[in-house]
Amino acid sequence: MKVVILCGGQGTRIRDVADNIPKPMIPIGGYPILWHIMKYYSLFGHNEFILCLGHQGNVIKEYFLNYKEKVSDFTLTLGYKESVQFHSTIDEDEWKITFAETGERTMTGARIRKIKKYIGNDQTFMLTYGDGLSDVDINQLIKYHHNNDRVLTLTGVRPAGRFGEIKCTNEGVISEFNEKPQAAEGRINGGFFVCNHHLFDYLDGNDDLIFEKEPMMKLVKDQQLMQFNHDGFWQPMDTLREYVLLNSLFETKKAPWVR
Repeated sequence: MKVVILCGGQGTRIRDVADNIPKPMIPIGGYPILWHIMKYYSLFGHNEFILCLGHQGNVIKEYFLNYKEKVSDFTLTLGYKESVQFHSTIDEDEWKITFAETGERTMTGARIRKIKKYIGNDQTFMLTYGDGLSDVDINQLIKYHHNNDRVLTLTGVRPAGRFGEIKCTNEGVISEFNEKPQAAEGRINGGFFVCNHHLFDYLDGNDDLIFEKEPMMKLVKDQQLMQFNHDGFWQPMDTLREYVLLNSLFETKKAPWVR
């Protein structure tokens, strides 16, 4: 199943950490947080990625275009026909990555719409943000989505109350979606979505379309938005404190997203 990752927004800058690189490229233990997200999906057998690029997308392209040289020992023979001999294989050899330029200032909903052609005839695909990590069970998330037969399933998590809040019925159908209210209780949108192809019916042609607003509100109205409850680890990286926390977890081998 293809994995779409939103990694093109200008986002929140983390002072003294990411002044000159896009947030998805901020390193955790020497690897960009984007790499950690991709690695996590890969653990569940999902190796085909579509990156929705925008702000400083060239940095992301250059990293992966030169990835094998960055992580491998190799011998370079100079001369008329230069040759490179790599001395090891890498686990990421099976990754297939599509780099989609979705616009410098395009909003999330429009970025998703612009990669429709890369989804092709696939009836289901996954979607997440490029700045958050979790230990959500991807297989159970997909199974839950298929069992409930709705257009979109999001992962509901319980973080600090500075994020938006979602409410749902006992059956898991979302009945209310509030983006960043003044005071939040219960679960919020943690990303890690599973989407049916019909999601594109909810995305119009405007570049200022915010996925978390009009499309989700319409999905709620149509009772087509489901919540998969996740009580385990979930952590975005928006602040220096969160950057330090994620690096500390990785360096001490306590990172829940590493298996």
